[in-house]
Amino acid sequence: MTIAETIKSDIAGAMKAHDPERVGALRLVLSELQKAAKDGSDDELAVLRRERKRRTEAERAYRDAGREDLAASEEREAQLIGGYLPAELEDAQLREIVQRAIVQVGAVSQQDLGKVMAVVMAEVAGRADGRRVSEQVREALSAA
Repeated sequence: MTIAETIKSDIAGAMKAHDPERVGALRLVLSELQKAAKDGSDDELAVLRRERKRRTEAERAYRDAGREDLAASEEREAQLIGGYLPAELEDAQLREIVQRAIVQVGAVSQQDLGKVMAVVMAEVAGRADGRRVSEQVREALSAA
């Protein structure tokens, strides 16, 4: 069962439960998944990550503007979308991957950041946010 099919099923359940906020959020995500499929992209996880990132950035912007009500709504949508994504890596697991990548590419300074990031991002495959990975890599390279 694809993620899009799961979301369609969840929309029906949310409609029966009279949860209009959940229905709306799921319909937007389903629309993006269908649009990506129409454009020839089969990577549903990439679409979900992109949509979650959009919600997270909107939440941050709303909080900065003092709009807690809208920020809370965006946060709920981001969490809803996150429920369809694979579990995030724990910090210890991510540090281990970063250390292996540093050894693999022979990184010795911050100038090797791009090489290490490429290896790490390929291995984590969406189980960690790029910003979080970047912070871990920078920290590890500064300690090296």
